[in-house]
Amino acid sequence: MPAVRPQPGAERGAGDAHVLVVDDERDITALVAYHLAKAGYRVTTAGTGVAALEAIATEPPDLVVLDLMLPGRSGYEVLTEMRRREETRDVGVIVLTARRDEPDRIKGLAGGADDYLTKPFSPEELVLRVGAVLRRLRAPAAAAGPVVRAGGIVIDRGAHTVTVKGTVVPLTALEYRLLLLLIERRGRVQTRPQLLEAVWDSQPDIQTRTVDMHVQRLRAKLGAAGAQIETVRGFGYRFHAGEGTARK
Repeated sequence: MPAVRPQPGAERGAGDAHVLVVDDERDITALVAYHLAKAGYRVTTAGTGVAALEAIATEPPDLVVLDLMLPGRSGYEVLTEMRRREETRDVGVIVLTARRDEPDRIKGLAGGADDYLTKPFSPEELVLRVGAVLRRLRAPAAAAGPVVRAGGIVIDRGAHTVTVKGTVVPLTALEYRLLLLLIERRGRVQTRPQLLEAVWDSQPDIQTRTVDMHVQRLRAKLGAAGAQIETVRGFGYRFHAGEGTARK
């Protein structure tokens, strides 16, 4: 399907963002594309997992609205491939699916999705969530020094890179923001609601389990250094600069 251009009178500030809508149900694809274009986004579409990966390789979008149940390669496979490729690792992904069970929600988030909506959905809410994810991804690095060091972890704000003992750790934009926030507030307990507000913009229906899944993925990527992110049971998380001092 050809690109859907922003409509006249669309909201300002969205026209430079490219959103790829991936769904095998044409009615849903058309509905989502219409509302996103109305909001000012440039929209392209794909009906299969293979077509989605081809479209992403040809022109990486700023964000993908991704159905999980696709013919051929599933949405889970598309998401995994996107997070594997360096050029699409930081592309925003909102999973859109008919599956309502928590395991499916967790699987999508654990795979690197930034948000999750179930069908049937409100097109207006989807547009709001697209805007919220893009704002998070485009947010400039916090002020202060360009390099942050904490217990073997080095964050280069300018390059948006994270290294552990000299080895680059590939993180998604959301994981980067979460780690940076925890380190900036090291020693202080950050509740799940606080993290949702600071990193996820406190979007409707985003559950505290989302924070837990992303912390789990972040710890795994950091390896031994991930132990510095301590779970404070019943409250949230705290970063300890001393290696090996935190408890999971």
